[in-house]
Amino acid sequence: MAAALATVDCDVLVAGSGAGGLAAAITARKLGLEVIVAEKAAVYGGTTARSGGWLWIPGNPLAREAGIADDAAAARRYLAYEAGNFFDAARVDAFLAAGPEMVAFFQRDTAVQFVLGPQFSDYHPDAPGGLAGGRSICAAPFDAGALGPAVRNLRPPLREITFLGMMIGSGAELLHFFNVTRSPVSAAYVARLLLRYGRDRLFHGRAMRLTNGNALAARLAKSAFDLGIPLWLAAPVTELIREDGAVRGAIVTRAGTPVRVMARAGVVLACGGFPQDRARRQALFPHAPTGREHFSPAPEENTGDGLRLAAAAGAALTLDLPNAAAWVPVSRVPRRDGSFGVFPHFIDRAKPGVIAVTRAGLRFCNEANSYHDFVQAMQRTIPAGEECAAFLITDHPALRHYGLGFVKPFPVPLGPALRSGYLLRGESIEALAAKAGIDAAALAATIARYNEAAKRGDDPAFGRGSTAYNRYLGDPKHQPNPCVGPLATPPFYAIKLVPGDLGTFAGIRSDAEARVLDESGAPIPGLYAAGNDLASIMGGNYPGGGITLGPAMTFGFIAARHMAKRRAMAPTPAAAMS
Repeated sequence: MAAALATVDCDVLVAGSGAGGLAAAITARKLGLEVIVAEKAAVYGGTTARSGGWLWIPGNPLAREAGIADDAAAARRYLAYEAGNFFDAARVDAFLAAGPEMVAFFQRDTAVQFVLGPQFSDYHPDAPGGLAGGRSICAAPFDAGALGPAVRNLRPPLREITFLGMMIGSGAELLHFFNVTRSPVSAAYVARLLLRYGRDRLFHGRAMRLTNGNALAARLAKSAFDLGIPLWLAAPVTELIREDGAVRGAIVTRAGTPVRVMARAGVVLACGGFPQDRARRQALFPHAPTGREHFSPAPEENTGDGLRLAAAAGAALTLDLPNAAAWVPVSRVPRRDGSFGVFPHFIDRAKPGVIAVTRAGLRFCNEANSYHDFVQAMQRTIPAGEECAAFLITDHPALRHYGLGFVKPFPVPLGPALRSGYLLRGESIEALAAKAGIDAAALAATIARYNEAAKRGDDPAFGRGSTAYNRYLGDPKHQPNPCVGPLATPPFYAIKLVPGDLGTFAGIRSDAEARVLDESGAPIPGLYAAGNDLASIMGGNYPGGGITLGPAMTFGFIAARHMAKRRAMAPTPAAAMS
């Protein structure tokens, strides 16, 4: 007879240690609940640790303090416009009400601190309810030394978005790196960061000044450790325990041994969605007919465990959103061991002197629009049956000034990127087209048309630089249009782009309390979801920077508050026996 499994009791079991899972765990513990976090990977931080670390929270306290006018009604109009037929009023209202409360709670009571992006515009600022800045906040930089020995188990940032392994913050810090050869102030700033990084490598073997998503993951983890929350690593949740129609806990494999974890208040699924689930990509991603034509920077452990666990417990899934994921164009970066890294292209597309074309040699969109919009345009433009790919094209001055993808600006040499084949170069437009497999005559004509208008700072074809978001990503020193400049000085360069994602949108159906719903629309008692496991409230669209992490932390916060109420109303053992 098989031996009975060991049993561990708690109030809340959280599956996953990204922003959604840790927000739920920390909030629940602060509300007096006993919490365990089980993380599938051998490191903590999930996709959050590789992300930009931005949260989209309309009406957040930092914006109010900065005097930025915003209100929930405007944000609701904006989300209704963005989500269209998939607008979920109840969940959107819950998010808009709880989001500012969540930010205030974490800033007041935990190690999580944020900074405001006052000029970081919504992605469609001219849409009804859109705002030209103030709804996006980012984790403040963090000294990893505060984690003590636990820093060894923090998931590192995506290698391709670091410089020599050093993390670079968004906004002003990134501008200093762009201007390092042009401004003594920027040069001094960068020199200080490099000196600190060198010291950290010498004494700690890694960067200790954390920024962006790595800082957010570290701040959340520090808050959890301060509260004494157990964080089990290499501990996947393999099965939910159900009794009388309710979820009572889960089977967790810990150190190779299954353990029954009984959760009195509930289980939170926050396993990171399904970006690395080839079968579901094949079913839901139009550009990936075999599931292999998609290249995600998400951790390899994000294979859809949360969705499978929920479905096995009778949960309904939302799989019919117009976009199943938050798309981002990526380039594949060759590594010395023969593998490939993934570089997400956030800002280079908006710089003057850079355009994007298909293999047909034609532009297909406003390159300065959001990454999600850019990939949608690729999907619409490229004929079915052809590889969904595009090329960024630039000239020598723009490349050395701004860099392109994984290629850094001057004075970093171009040789390694050229030798690996990541960066293609041609002494003429026609020579570059031949190397890239682009229609040479069409590319030459496209660039000639673009350049004629670009000399005046215009883009009559697609309107680059026409929105606050475009201009935020451009070069403010380049006038009259920070996003438009000609490609005129050889040699010319190209980098191939393919579709990737920043998280999945399709996912587990829930209500406004983050409770998982069954096929009839009724909550499954004891089961909650957060993060990318949860079906997005954005209706398959991408309204602004941080629309994955903002709802992730907010619905983790909401779930914890509901579990605390549920636990408070539960009968005590003595009352249950009377």
